Amino acid sequence: MTDPRQLKYLNAMGIPVWVSRELVVEVNESIKRENEDVTGAVAGSANLKDGSPRVDSASSLIETLDGASAVPQRVTNQEKNSALSVAQNKQIEKPTQIIETLSSFDWQTLQEKVSSCQQCELHQNRTNTVFGSGSRQADWIIIGDAPASYDDQQGRPFSDQAGQLLTNMLRAIGLTRDEVYITNLLKCRPPNNRDPESSESVACNVYLQRQLVLLKPKMVLVVGRVAAQSLLNTKEPLARLRGKVQQLPNTDIPLVVTYHPAYLLKKTSDKRKAWDDLKLAKQEFDT
Repeated sequence: MTDPRQLKYLNAMGIPVWVSRELVVEVNESIKRENEDVTGAVAGSANLKDGSPRVDSASSLIETLDGASAVPQRVTNQEKNSALSVAQNKQIEKPTQIIETLSSFDWQTLQEKVSSCQQCELHQNRTNTVFGSGSRQADWIIIGDAPASYDDQQGRPFSDQAGQLLTNMLRAIGLTRDEVYITNLLKCRPPNNRDPESSESVACNVYLQRQLVLLKPKMVLVVGRVAAQSLLNTKEPLARLRGKVQQLPNTDIPLVVTYHPAYLLKKTSDKRKAWDDLKLAKQEFDT
């Protein structure tokens, strides 16, 4: 490997590579110049020094629980079960009811629809919906599971420490965030960054499908188990979904699955596998 820029991003991803001493010096000087350029930006984000997602306060959690427990005590079990059944049926029916409506939506109308969405309970505690970012003429779309805490505050996907790792992953294969389109299966953050529930995935999947139709990507890179299982309509574990080129259902668009950057921050030993997935996607795209 002789490209100092690619070496720099692989180094940022935590993947060791054997190189010559001269190339190491060149890369270190490049990193030093880049750090000097972003000093001001880093100072401006001092409230998130480690880039980790913020955790909801205990008082916020208590308020949420208090509100959720306000149920009349005289309601019978039969009435509660009946009401629950109705709510569940509505939740299942609503996404299918709006599919035909969405088919006529352009980007702006779709984003407005998402910003006012109340298809599931996640809308009750969101700060912002997280629609997506990047180029709407991109050949690549990057799809994650759900927004994290900082994404919810910023209204932008992958804006935390995991997002910085994603940026480095893309740069390692010669792409910038401005050249791709980045979004999530869910457009609202689940409480405490938990995995999306199936009803939430169903409710939001219609929006993602419309984004795919509008974008017409030539490569789909899925980062995360939940998004991969939803898109491929499978319960296979991520370990069996990654490492190969698949197709977006009902299309001939290639799709590659890899680990979510937030997972890679915790399980650094799998970064090498993620790098293999990235190379696989790039090779397929270039073919």
